[in-house]
Amino acid sequence: MAHGTTVSKLVIIGVGLIGGSFALALRNAGMVNHIVGIGRSQHNMQRAVELGVIDEIATDTASALHNAELVFLAMPVGQTVSIMEQIAPHLQADTLITDAGSTKQDVIAAARLHLPLQSRYHFVPGHPIAGAEQSGVEAAKADLYYGKHTILTPLPETDDNSTERIRQLWQACGSIVSIMPADEHDRVLAATSHLPHILAFTLMNHLTRSADAPESLLRFAGSGFRDFTRIASSSPEMWRDICLANREELLKQIDAYQDALLQLREALNKRDSAVLEKAFSQAREIREAWLKNRSNQSDK
Repeated sequence: MAHGTTVSKLVIIGVGLIGGSFALALRNAGMVNHIVGIGRSQHNMQRAVELGVIDEIATDTASALHNAELVFLAMPVGQTVSIMEQIAPHLQADTLITDAGSTKQDVIAAARLHLPLQSRYHFVPGHPIAGAEQSGVEAAKADLYYGKHTILTPLPETDDNSTERIRQLWQACGSIVSIMPADEHDRVLAATSHLPHILAFTLMNHLTRSADAPESLLRFAGSGFRDFTRIASSSPEMWRDICLANREELLKQIDAYQDALLQLREALNKRDSAVLEKAFSQAREIREAWLKNRSNQSDK
């Protein structure tokens, strides 16, 4: 594949929100000629064709990967091992491979186990930090990645040209691309994404279990509650896989969060208004500084 040129054949494995949005963004940018989809649900794949997200539904893996320039793995991370086993025999030596998994060390471990060395030269693990509560190809949109961050975590043996090519494709989607080690990625995302999802899921379950009439309780929940729990509408299958894949880092974050919650509980128990106010003020200042920084970045 020549530097900076369009992809003649893109194969997307998992044509849902993430895979479908990648396809639409590249199509809109004029960066892809033909898109083949592989997926478990025939109905979802048929909708992908009807919506113009893909051009063709794969009949089998071998024919789908024949002459493929780029393979994009966009299925739940729990399927990574089985999918890599499935595609490995059919990959051509120069086929570019990337993924969108929310965890990276497990994806790299699967690649080392199942992809031949020649294919690992062209494997560029990635994670677009974008999404929505909805899943499936119906939720896909061409501007999902616009102005959002994508992190690439290339292997030591990954060819620099392959990393650069994937970087260009994400930039064509409107994404801001960063490169970092896989372990750093997993540590950062455990704190900023995986823990918040655990908290949102847990809060919804807690309220419905702790109340005699949860429907009455939730009737009076306001916009703050809606905003805090929005991510609890995310795909349970996907988040089950993410949590298990990043288990060790997430356990550390849960333990640290519980410690912080216990400190606040202690302050509340002691009616220590100074400790409570200091904690709340500090949190507000940190959040406002973060929002200001985000705003400055988006203006550039």
